[in-house]
Amino acid sequence: MSPIPSSSPDAAVAGDSKTVPQRERMTRTELRASLSLASIFALRMLGLFLILPVFAEYARGLPDGHDAQRVGLAMGIYGLMQAFLHIPLGWLSDRIGRKPVMVAGLLLFVAGGLVAAFSHTLSGITVGRALQGTGAISAAITACIADLTRERHRTKAMAMVGGSIGLTFALSLVIASPLLHAIGMPGIFALMSVLGAVAIIVTLFVVPSPPPPHPVRLPFRQVLLNPDLVRLNVGVLALHASQVAMFMVVPAMLADAGMPLDQHWKVYLPVVLVSFVLMLGPMMAAERYGRVRPVLLGAVGLMTAVQLLFAAVHGLWAIVVVLLMFFVAFNVLEAMQPSLVSRYAAASRGAALGVYNTTQALGLFLGGVVGGWLLKHEGRSAVFVGCAVVLLAWLIIAWSMKPPPARGQASAPATA
Repeated sequence: MSPIPSSSPDAAVAGDSKTVPQRERMTRTELRASLSLASIFALRMLGLFLILPVFAEYARGLPDGHDAQRVGLAMGIYGLMQAFLHIPLGWLSDRIGRKPVMVAGLLLFVAGGLVAAFSHTLSGITVGRALQGTGAISAAITACIADLTRERHRTKAMAMVGGSIGLTFALSLVIASPLLHAIGMPGIFALMSVLGAVAIIVTLFVVPSPPPPHPVRLPFRQVLLNPDLVRLNVGVLALHASQVAMFMVVPAMLADAGMPLDQHWKVYLPVVLVSFVLMLGPMMAAERYGRVRPVLLGAVGLMTAVQLLFAAVHGLWAIVVVLLMFFVAFNVLEAMQPSLVSRYAAASRGAALGVYNTTQALGLFLGGVVGGWLLKHEGRSAVFVGCAVVLLAWLIIAWSMKPPPARGQASAPATA
């Protein structure tokens, strides 16, 4: 992109990072953008996460809900639809702007929740979940974050998104069972639509206006085949496939260990909160001291070990310890990877993040479908071993990663 004249008030933040104190705080616009966009992620993900710990049990009471593989499809179809649309909607956000794409996607999410709420069969709920998935706006949101934050603060902004996802995940695990008893699964799906409507209001009236869209500078083929981006795309697929697959099993493990379903929040909430504290050290090492590669590889290695440990552990406290390890690794990776995508492909953030979120969505789909198949035919341990194999493949592929572009060289400055 064309350089900013030295007279610009943003010139100091656009040039070499040596001219700017590394501890400089985020501007008000950056903070507002990060928090509001993270809240949109949180509002969408809360509704989606609410079904994870309770849907499999609920589905058993439906006329067509006795097949674990079909239940897995109902959980994963959302990701499949996202996979079809992340790239075109990310590309479209580069052309017409982030906000129009975000609002349209949220409207589809709201409509899908209502379809599922008024369905009384697993097939009807699957249709509603598929319609929810067509609102594939994650690429537009993450590209908007990159548009509105400077390079040195982008990992912090992405960490806010990762933190919001982790917190909503924990909250969903705490309140899902009480909500199921209070309003039923149709009520939970209706609540998803309400949360989507709130996210539309936040998008229109709270999120700062990003810079005008600009043409994609890199050919799409170059974005798709960039080896640095390919490593990250493989990673997010493996990360979310293992997340969905393992949480088809973990609730049952806790129940077998003597923890009733409506008490699982007593495990999830403290584990997630402690994991946020423990992730601060690795995140600081990655951002302030340039240790991106060892931190990322270490987190992937920890995720792999977690799956193998889950396949072997018994007893409540052992499960709690392994869950803590999972959340530390998951939160670190969830924060680091989107930031790295924006640094490797700043000129085509929407397109690159569209590819990234497509592979993320494929991971959600495959985690549900393959996890359900393994659980049905091979048992619980096979689910965790399968996840470990996928994560080990990611570790091997990521081993050759190169350092990301230097700060100030990979992206345009944000609107201050």
